[in-house]
Amino acid sequence: MALRSIISDPMLRMLALAIALAALLPATGTARGVVQVAANIGIFALFLLNGMRIRRSEIAAGAANLRFLLPLIFWVFGAMALVGLELSRLAPADVPPIVAAGFLYLGVLPTTIQSSTSYSSLARGNVALSIISAALLSLIGVFLSVPLFLALGGAGEGVVGSDAVLKIIVMLIVPFAIGQLVQNRIQSFIALHKPRIVTLDRMVIALAVYVAFSGAVEQDVWTRIDSTGWLWTGILVLVFLVVGHGGAWLASSALRLEPPDRIAFLFAGGQKSAAIGAPLATVLFAPEVAGFIVLPLLLYHFFQLVLAAPMASYLAGSVHHHASGYDGRTTEN
Repeated sequence: MALRSIISDPMLRMLALAIALAALLPATGTARGVVQVAANIGIFALFLLNGMRIRRSEIAAGAANLRFLLPLIFWVFGAMALVGLELSRLAPADVPPIVAAGFLYLGVLPTTIQSSTSYSSLARGNVALSIISAALLSLIGVFLSVPLFLALGGAGEGVVGSDAVLKIIVMLIVPFAIGQLVQNRIQSFIALHKPRIVTLDRMVIALAVYVAFSGAVEQDVWTRIDSTGWLWTGILVLVFLVVGHGGAWLASSALRLEPPDRIAFLFAGGQKSAAIGAPLATVLFAPEVAGFIVLPLLLYHFFQLVLAAPMASYLAGSVHHHASGYDGRTTEN
Protein backbone atom coordinates (compact mmCIF):
# COMPACT_ATOMS: atom_id res chain seq x y z
CA MET A 1 0.00 0.00 0.00
CA ALA A 2 2.77 2.43 0.89
CA LEU A 3 4.67 1.68 -2.35
CA ARG A 4 1.49 2.10 -4.43
CA SER A 5 0.80 5.43 -2.71
CA ILE A 6 4.34 6.67 -3.43
CA ILE A 7 4.34 5.57 -7.09
CA SER A 8 0.91 7.12 -7.68
CA ASP A 9 1.92 10.47 -6.13
CA PRO A 10 2.04 12.90 -9.09
CA MET A 11 4.30 15.38 -7.33
CA LEU A 12 6.87 12.71 -6.57
CA ARG A 13 6.78 11.52 -10.18
CA MET A 14 7.36 15.06 -11.45
CA LEU A 15 10.24 15.60 -9.03
CA ALA A 16 11.84 12.34 -10.15
CA LEU A 17 11.43 13.39 -13.79
CA ALA A 18 12.97 16.82 -13.08
CA ILE A 19 16.00 15.25 -11.36
CA ALA A 20 16.45 12.67 -14.14
CA LEU A 21 16.20 15.35 -16.83
CA ALA A 22 18.72 17.55 -15.00
CA ALA A 23 21.10 14.59 -14.69
CA LEU A 24 20.88 13.79 -18.42
CA LEU A 25 20.25 17.23 -19.96
CA PRO A 26 21.19 19.93 -17.45
CA ALA A 27 20.40 23.53 -18.29
CA THR A 28 23.79 25.23 -18.67
CA GLY A 29 25.13 28.39 -20.24
CA THR A 30 22.55 30.41 -22.19
CA ALA A 31 19.93 27.70 -21.71
CA ARG A 32 20.20 28.03 -17.94
CA GLY A 33 19.44 31.74 -18.15
CA VAL A 34 16.32 31.07 -20.22
CA VAL A 35 15.11 28.30 -17.89
CA GLN A 36 15.84 30.46 -14.84
CA VAL A 37 13.66 33.26 -16.25
CA ALA A 38 10.87 30.73 -16.89
CA ALA A 39 11.25 29.41 -13.34
CA ASN A 40 11.13 32.94 -11.90
CA ILE A 41 7.91 33.69 -13.79
CA GLY A 42 6.46 30.39 -12.59
CA ILE A 43 7.44 31.09 -8.97
CA PHE A 44 5.77 34.51 -9.14
CA ALA A 45 2.60 32.85 -10.50
CA LEU A 46 2.76 30.11 -7.86
CA PHE A 47 2.78 32.57 -4.96
CA LEU A 48 0.15 34.73 -6.63
CA LEU A 49 -2.14 31.69 -6.79
CA ASN A 50 -1.31 30.78 -3.19
CA GLY A 51 -2.40 34.25 -2.15
CA MET A 52 -5.66 33.81 -4.03
CA ARG A 53 -6.39 30.38 -2.54
CA ILE A 54 -5.60 30.88 1.16
CA ARG A 55 -8.68 32.69 2.42
CA ARG A 56 -8.26 35.51 4.90
CA SER A 57 -11.06 33.96 6.96
CA GLU A 58 -9.02 30.74 7.24
CA ILE A 59 -5.99 32.68 8.41
CA ALA A 60 -8.10 34.41 11.06
CA ALA A 61 -9.68 31.11 12.17
CA GLY A 62 -6.30 29.41 12.47
CA ALA A 63 -4.80 32.34 14.36
CA ALA A 64 -7.64 32.10 16.88
CA ASN A 65 -6.68 28.53 17.89
CA LEU A 66 -3.59 29.59 19.82
CA ARG A 67 -3.43 26.45 21.96
CA PHE A 68 -2.75 24.44 18.81
CA LEU A 69 -1.05 27.00 16.58
CA LEU A 70 1.57 28.59 18.86
CA PRO A 71 3.20 25.29 19.94
CA LEU A 72 3.14 24.16 16.29
CA ILE A 73 4.92 27.35 15.18
CA PHE A 74 7.55 26.90 17.89
CA TRP A 75 8.00 23.27 16.89
CA VAL A 76 8.30 23.89 13.13
CA PHE A 77 10.42 27.05 13.21
CA GLY A 78 12.10 26.57 16.58
CA ALA A 79 12.79 22.95 17.46
CA MET A 80 13.05 21.70 13.88
CA ALA A 81 15.35 24.59 12.94
CA LEU A 82 17.65 23.74 15.87
CA VAL A 83 17.64 20.05 14.90
CA GLY A 84 18.62 21.05 11.37
CA LEU A 85 21.39 23.25 12.74
CA GLU A 86 22.72 20.45 14.93
CA LEU A 87 22.65 17.92 12.07
CA SER A 88 24.50 20.37 9.83
CA ARG A 89 27.22 20.56 12.51
CA LEU A 90 27.30 16.81 13.14
CA ALA A 91 27.63 15.92 9.45
CA PRO A 92 30.95 14.09 8.94
CA ALA A 93 33.65 15.34 6.58
CA ASP A 94 32.35 13.00 3.86
CA VAL A 95 29.31 15.29 3.53
CA PRO A 96 30.37 18.50 1.71
CA PRO A 97 29.74 21.66 3.79
CA ILE A 98 27.33 22.97 1.15
CA VAL A 99 25.16 19.84 1.56
CA ALA A 100 25.47 20.00 5.35
CA ALA A 101 24.10 23.56 5.18
CA GLY A 102 21.09 22.04 3.45
CA PHE A 103 20.04 20.44 6.75
CA LEU A 104 19.77 23.87 8.34
CA TYR A 105 17.83 25.06 5.28
CA LEU A 106 15.53 22.04 5.61
CA GLY A 107 14.99 22.76 9.29
CA VAL A 108 13.73 26.32 8.79
CA LEU A 109 11.17 25.45 6.10
CA PRO A 110 7.40 25.30 6.78
CA THR A 111 5.23 22.23 6.45
CA THR A 112 3.56 21.00 3.29
CA ILE A 113 -0.06 21.91 2.59
CA GLN A 114 -1.32 19.23 0.23
CA SER A 115 0.61 16.26 1.63
CA SER A 116 0.15 16.98 5.33
CA THR A 117 -3.59 17.61 4.94
CA SER A 118 -4.11 14.59 2.67
CA TYR A 119 -2.45 12.19 5.10
CA SER A 120 -4.17 13.82 8.05
CA SER A 121 -7.46 13.08 6.29
CA LEU A 122 -6.43 9.45 5.61
CA ALA A 123 -5.49 9.08 9.29
CA ARG A 124 -8.89 10.49 10.38
CA GLY A 125 -7.31 13.61 11.83
CA ASN A 126 -8.80 17.08 12.14
CA VAL A 127 -8.68 18.03 8.46
CA ALA A 128 -10.00 21.58 8.86
CA LEU A 129 -7.37 22.34 11.49
CA SER A 130 -4.72 20.69 9.34
CA ILE A 131 -5.58 22.83 6.30
CA ILE A 132 -5.66 26.08 8.26
CA SER A 133 -2.45 25.42 10.19
CA ALA A 134 -0.54 24.26 7.09
CA ALA A 135 -1.63 27.36 5.19
CA LEU A 136 -0.61 29.62 8.06
CA LEU A 137 2.76 27.91 8.47
CA SER A 138 3.43 28.31 4.74
CA LEU A 139 2.57 32.00 4.97
CA ILE A 140 4.81 32.45 8.02
CA GLY A 141 7.59 30.53 6.28
CA VAL A 142 7.66 32.98 3.38
CA PHE A 143 8.55 35.74 5.86
CA LEU A 144 10.50 33.78 8.49
CA SER A 145 12.49 30.97 6.85
CA VAL A 146 15.22 33.13 5.29
CA PRO A 147 15.87 35.40 8.31
CA LEU A 148 15.95 32.29 10.49
CA PHE A 149 18.37 30.56 8.14
CA LEU A 150 20.68 33.58 8.27
CA ALA A 151 20.33 34.06 12.04
CA LEU A 152 21.39 30.46 12.64
CA GLY A 153 24.51 30.86 10.54
CA GLY A 154 23.42 29.89 7.03
CA ALA A 155 26.55 31.01 5.21
CA GLY A 156 29.74 29.44 3.89
CA GLU A 157 29.36 28.09 0.35
CA GLY A 158 25.63 28.64 0.70
CA VAL A 159 25.97 32.35 1.42
CA VAL A 160 22.94 34.41 0.50
CA GLY A 161 23.58 37.19 -2.01
CA SER A 162 22.95 40.81 -1.12
CA ASP A 163 19.99 40.98 -3.52
CA ALA A 164 18.25 37.96 -2.01
CA VAL A 165 15.91 39.96 0.22
CA LEU A 166 14.74 42.10 -2.71
CA LYS A 167 14.16 38.97 -4.82
CA ILE A 168 12.10 37.38 -2.05
CA ILE A 169 9.97 40.50 -1.66
CA VAL A 170 9.39 40.88 -5.41
CA MET A 171 8.88 37.21 -6.30
CA LEU A 172 7.23 35.77 -3.19
CA ILE A 173 5.72 38.37 -0.88
CA VAL A 174 4.41 40.87 -3.46
CA PRO A 175 2.51 38.27 -5.54
CA PHE A 176 1.11 36.67 -2.38
CA ALA A 177 -0.12 40.06 -1.18
CA ILE A 178 -1.70 40.77 -4.58
CA GLY A 179 -3.43 37.39 -4.44
CA GLN A 180 -4.83 38.20 -0.99
CA LEU A 181 -6.16 41.54 -2.23
CA VAL A 182 -7.97 40.15 -5.30
CA GLN A 183 -9.10 36.78 -3.92
CA ASN A 184 -12.74 37.81 -3.37
CA ARG A 185 -13.10 38.67 -7.06
CA ILE A 186 -11.30 35.59 -8.33
CA GLN A 187 -12.67 32.74 -6.17
CA SER A 188 -15.05 31.44 -8.84
CA PHE A 189 -12.19 31.32 -11.37
CA ILE A 190 -9.96 29.46 -8.89
CA ALA A 191 -12.71 26.92 -8.14
CA LEU A 192 -13.45 26.39 -11.85
CA HIS A 193 -9.82 25.80 -12.80
CA LYS A 194 -8.61 24.05 -9.64
CA PRO A 195 -7.25 20.89 -11.39
CA ARG A 196 -5.26 22.99 -13.87
CA ILE A 197 -3.92 25.18 -11.07
CA VAL A 198 -2.76 22.13 -9.09
CA THR A 199 -0.96 20.87 -12.20
CA LEU A 200 0.64 24.29 -12.67
CA ASP A 201 1.83 24.20 -9.04
CA ARG A 202 3.55 20.88 -9.60
CA MET A 203 5.13 22.01 -12.87
CA VAL A 204 6.58 25.15 -11.26
CA ILE A 205 8.03 23.17 -8.34
CA ALA A 206 9.49 20.58 -10.74
CA LEU A 207 10.98 23.38 -12.87
CA ALA A 208 12.60 24.92 -9.79
CA VAL A 209 14.09 21.53 -8.88
CA TYR A 210 15.32 21.12 -12.47
CA VAL A 211 17.08 24.51 -12.37
CA ALA A 212 18.62 23.81 -8.96
CA PHE A 213 19.77 20.29 -9.78
CA SER A 214 21.13 21.39 -13.17
CA GLY A 215 23.48 23.68 -11.29
CA ALA A 216 24.58 20.79 -9.08
CA VAL A 217 25.18 18.57 -12.10
CA GLU A 218 27.19 21.34 -13.76
CA GLN A 219 29.31 21.47 -10.58
CA ASP A 220 29.81 17.69 -10.88
CA VAL A 221 27.64 16.61 -7.94
CA TRP A 222 28.40 12.94 -8.63
CA THR A 223 32.12 13.33 -7.87
CA ARG A 224 31.88 16.07 -5.22
CA ILE A 225 29.76 13.68 -3.11
CA ASP A 226 31.21 10.17 -2.92
CA SER A 227 29.27 7.04 -1.96
CA THR A 228 30.09 7.50 1.73
CA GLY A 229 28.86 11.07 1.56
CA TRP A 230 25.58 9.98 -0.02
CA LEU A 231 25.19 7.29 2.66
CA TRP A 232 25.76 9.75 5.51
CA THR A 233 23.40 12.28 3.92
CA GLY A 234 20.68 9.62 3.74
CA ILE A 235 21.28 8.56 7.35
CA LEU A 236 21.06 12.15 8.60
CA VAL A 237 17.85 12.70 6.65
CA LEU A 238 16.35 9.60 8.27
CA VAL A 239 17.42 10.83 11.71
CA PHE A 240 15.76 14.18 10.97
CA LEU A 241 12.61 12.38 9.83
CA VAL A 242 12.35 10.29 13.01
CA VAL A 243 13.06 13.26 15.30
CA GLY A 244 10.64 15.49 13.40
CA HIS A 245 7.69 13.12 13.49
CA GLY A 246 8.45 11.54 16.85
CA GLY A 247 8.95 14.92 18.48
CA ALA A 248 5.75 16.32 16.98
CA TRP A 249 3.79 13.33 18.31
CA LEU A 250 5.27 13.69 21.80
CA ALA A 251 4.64 17.44 21.80
CA SER A 252 0.98 16.90 20.86
CA SER A 253 0.70 14.42 23.72
CA ALA A 254 2.20 16.91 26.18
CA LEU A 255 -0.40 19.45 25.01
CA ARG A 256 -3.17 16.90 25.77
CA LEU A 257 -4.76 17.37 22.37
CA GLU A 258 -7.63 15.16 21.25
CA PRO A 259 -6.60 12.30 18.92
CA PRO A 260 -7.73 13.98 15.66
CA ASP A 261 -5.89 17.17 16.65
CA ARG A 262 -2.77 15.18 17.55
CA ILE A 263 -2.78 13.69 14.06
CA ALA A 264 -3.07 17.15 12.50
CA PHE A 265 -0.16 18.32 14.68
CA LEU A 266 1.92 15.27 13.73
CA PHE A 267 1.73 15.73 9.97
CA ALA A 268 1.96 19.53 10.09
CA GLY A 269 4.89 19.34 12.49
CA GLY A 270 6.85 16.52 10.88
CA GLN A 271 6.63 17.25 7.16
CA LYS A 272 8.61 19.82 5.18
CA SER A 273 7.54 21.65 2.05
CA ALA A 274 9.31 21.15 -1.27
CA ALA A 275 6.67 23.51 -2.70
CA ILE A 276 8.21 26.35 -0.66
CA GLY A 277 11.77 25.05 -0.35
CA ALA A 278 12.63 24.35 -3.98
CA PRO A 279 11.39 27.67 -5.46
CA LEU A 280 12.83 29.62 -2.52
CA ALA A 281 16.25 28.02 -3.04
CA THR A 282 16.35 29.08 -6.70
CA VAL A 283 15.58 32.66 -5.61
CA LEU A 284 17.91 32.63 -2.63
CA PHE A 285 21.02 30.90 -3.95
CA ALA A 286 23.08 30.88 -7.12
CA PRO A 287 22.17 27.90 -9.40
CA GLU A 288 25.48 26.14 -8.74
CA VAL A 289 24.74 26.29 -5.00
CA ALA A 290 20.98 25.69 -4.89
CA GLY A 291 21.18 22.11 -6.18
CA PHE A 292 23.41 21.05 -3.28
CA ILE A 293 21.39 22.97 -0.69
CA VAL A 294 18.11 21.25 -1.64
CA LEU A 295 19.51 17.69 -1.65
CA PRO A 296 18.48 17.00 1.99
CA LEU A 297 15.05 18.51 1.25
CA LEU A 298 14.48 16.27 -1.79
CA LEU A 299 15.51 13.17 0.15
CA TYR A 300 13.36 14.21 3.12
CA HIS A 301 10.38 14.78 0.82
CA PHE A 302 10.72 11.24 -0.56
CA PHE A 303 11.19 9.60 2.83
CA GLN A 304 8.29 11.50 4.42
CA LEU A 305 5.98 10.00 1.77
CA VAL A 306 7.40 6.53 2.45
CA LEU A 307 6.61 7.01 6.15
CA ALA A 308 3.31 8.86 5.83
CA ALA A 309 1.23 6.24 4.02
CA PRO A 310 1.61 3.33 6.51
CA MET A 311 1.56 5.74 9.45
CA ALA A 312 -1.75 7.23 8.28
CA SER A 313 -3.25 3.75 7.90
CA TYR A 314 -2.17 2.77 11.40
CA LEU A 315 -3.46 5.98 12.97
CA ALA A 316 -6.79 5.67 11.15
CA GLY A 317 -7.37 2.35 12.90
CA SER A 318 -6.21 3.81 16.21
CA VAL A 319 -8.56 6.81 15.98
CA HIS A 320 -11.47 4.54 15.04
CA HIS A 321 -10.74 2.40 18.10
CA HIS A 322 -10.67 5.47 20.37
CA ALA A 323 -13.83 6.89 18.77
CA SER A 324 -15.79 3.78 19.64
CA GLY A 325 -14.80 4.14 23.28
CA TYR A 326 -15.37 7.79 24.07
CA ASP A 327 -17.97 10.50 23.52
CA GLY A 328 -15.88 12.83 21.33
CA ARG A 329 -13.62 14.17 24.04
CA THR A 330 -10.10 12.98 24.65
CA THR A 331 -9.66 9.95 26.92
CA GLU A 332 -6.33 11.30 28.17
CA ASN A 333 -6.19 12.69 31.68
